[in-house]
Amino acid sequence: MAVTVISLARLTNLFSVVMLSSLFSFLMATVFVTLDAVDVAMTEASVGAGISTVLFLSSLYLIKKNEIKSISNSFFPIIISIVVSCFLIWGMLGLPDFGDPSAIIHQHVAPRYLQDGLSETGVPNIVTAILASYRGFDTFGEVVVIFTAGVGLMALLRKKLTGKK
Repeated sequence: MAVTVISLARLTNLFSVVMLSSLFSFLMATVFVTLDAVDVAMTEASVGAGISTVLFLSSLYLIKKNEIKSISNSFFPIIISIVVSCFLIWGMLGLPDFGDPSAIIHQHVAPRYLQDGLSETGVPNIVTAILASYRGFDTFGEVVVIFTAGVGLMALLRKKLTGKK
C-alpha cells in the first residue's frame, strides 16, 4: 500500500493515477477482510474501486486531459505527511492490542449488543441490527450523502453531455 501511495504521488498521467487509486481501494478492501470487517470491505471495493473509478474515468473522458504538470518539486508535503504519520503512530501506541478480550470495548458495549440485540431490535443478524437500529440515524445520514452526490453528479453529467443548462 505504501508503494502504491508513493507511486500515486509521483505520477503525472491521470489515467495511471485513476488505476492506482482503484488498486489502493482493492488493497484497502483486502485489509478490511483481514480484520474481519467484510461489510466495510465490500463497501470499499464497490464504492472506492468500482463507482469512483468509473466516475474518474468518465471525468477524464469529458475533460480530455491525460497529463498534469507537477506544481513543484517541494519536499514540504512529504515532510508534513511524515510528521502526521508519526503522530498517528504515537497515538496508536495507547490502543489495546488487536483482538484483546480484556479491551474496554469488549467489557461494556459488545456484550450488551450480543445479549439484548435480538430482543431490542427484532433483527437476528447483529451487524444488521447495529447498522440499521442502533446506528440508524448515522446510516440514514450516509445514505442521504451518497444520494445527494449521485443526484448532483447526474445533473452535472446531463449538462455536459446534452449541453442543457
